[in-house]
Amino acid sequence: MAPLAKNADALVQVIDVYKAYGSIEVLKGISMQVTAGEVVCLIGPSGSGKTTLVRCINHLETIDSGRIIVDGEMIGYRMKAGRLVEQSGKVIAAQREKIGMVFQRFNLFPHLTALENVTIGPIKVQGRNPAEVEAEAASLLRSVGLQDKMRNYPAQLSGGQQQRVAIARALAMKPTVLLFDEPTSALDPETVGEVLEVMRAVAATGMTMIVVTHEMGFAREVSDRVVMMDGGKIIEEAPAAEFFGAPKSERTRAFLRGVS
Repeated sequence: MAPLAKNADALVQVIDVYKAYGSIEVLKGISMQVTAGEVVCLIGPSGSGKTTLVRCINHLETIDSGRIIVDGEMIGYRMKAGRLVEQSGKVIAAQREKIGMVFQRFNLFPHLTALENVTIGPIKVQGRNPAEVEAEAASLLRSVGLQDKMRNYPAQLSGGQQQRVAIARALAMKPTVLLFDEPTSALDPETVGEVLEVMRAVAATGMTMIVVTHEMGFAREVSDRVVMMDGGKIIEEAPAAEFFGAPKSERTRAFLRGVS
């Protein structure tokens, strides 16, 4: 297994990760690091492995080999007699508490209000004081511009509003790192901007973020580093200004021409 260079600030380490679905290899030896406070955007064509990679980081997908380390802890597995053995469900659930996830399709509970969707995790999973959690949740919903929608149910909210609730819900768990899987892909064009604005504000707080996105303007403006994936491999990564200003790979240049 190819080790990564030591980096004392690396909060997330993906080390030589492979993942296949049957005979189809989706991740082919992915290695990358994300430092604390960094915003990294994953871009690339559909089917390149971006979504699978972020789902592996919080163990929503298992890996075939390699390892993923978040905040010094191997995610989903432990070593036993030189082999990876999957952790218990209880351990994995505890690990996921530090890894927030915002999905394409919001995944809100339809029978709960916006406020209840944000409070349920901290109260039920973390066992925190309900009054304290509700005050924090109300503050989070205000911060994403939904102070007048707290008692609304998801069906009463637009797609952009639902996604902003989902972001508040993820932040309510006080995660160490926040993963976004194409958070604007299911939205009407009119509501994309309001979600991106919330994501910009979250990034400005210093939250470590890994963002799968097709929004090149956001990647150029907000990300510290851009990672280009294709065919299950990382083919180029660089600081945003360098990546967009002088991409080295012809594949990257062709992709950027196609999405510009």
